[in-house]
Amino acid sequence: MIAQLRGLEINTLAPLRERHFGNFDVLTAEEELQRYPAARACHVARDIHHDFESGEHLLRFAERVEEEVAYLSKHHPNQTNAAVSHAGVLEIVYRKATGRPLHTPRDFVIPNCALNWFSFGEYGCHLQARDDHHHLAKVMLESAE
Repeated sequence: MIAQLRGLEINTLAPLRERHFGNFDVLTAEEELQRYPAARACHVARDIHHDFESGEHLLRFAERVEEEVAYLSKHHPNQTNAAVSHAGVLEIVYRKATGRPLHTPRDFVIPNCALNWFSFGEYGCHLQARDDHHHLAKVMLESAE
């Protein structure tokens, strides 16, 4: 919808897809614990090298996202870009911008439908605003029918 309103092209960027959790991709937390208790413990402990035996470890996921963001920043300087992503991708960018390490628990909320504003430049990634819901004000007042 963002691109349609502005008459812009949509580009899908594979490096900004969500993390591949391997065996965990189709399981609930309870199923993870029942089938793979050791792997579940690694996941809960935020072991950055654990890959769920067939997925992507957190360190590689972060590298993938950070590399793509750096590429976009380098090739689109002084431009405004919009990206729609899952929470995991946003978490990586947020951690980079705020200096939070990967191995620590997520102590911040990533709400659905929020806008998060970052700037990228020669001094790195910086958080400008987060959890912006102003665009939903009118939608929330309208009937759901």
